[in-house]
Amino acid sequence: MIDDKAQELGRLIGQAPEYQALRRAEQSLRDDGEAQKRLEVISRLTREFDQMMAQGQSPDDAKAQEYETTLKEFEASPVGQTYLVARANVDKLMTRVNQMIADGMERGVTSGIITL
Repeated sequence: MIDDKAQELGRLIGQAPEYQALRRAEQSLRDDGEAQKRLEVISRLTREFDQMMAQGQSPDDAKAQEYETTLKEFEASPVGQTYLVARANVDKLMTRVNQMIADGMERGVTSGIITL
């Protein structure tokens, strides 16, 4: 029963306007070569920074500046802005859903009625 309810919830989330907007924004990202280049640079530098920090090193100023500049360019681009807004809206939706699930679980713990 829980599996069925979870699948139904997933289907409903997939049909939510917030999720549909995210899917469209993701497609726009895939179709935008410049956005893809920026994301690749951001991902590469993030991996490099993670490796350096794991070794107790700090990134040099040039790489840090490249990261900041590329991130700002991505955030300022129309496709980047659309994606970030859509992602934030889905995150808000999921936060509300998770809170409602937690509330329902709490009610279930305190309820004397067992339903299946």
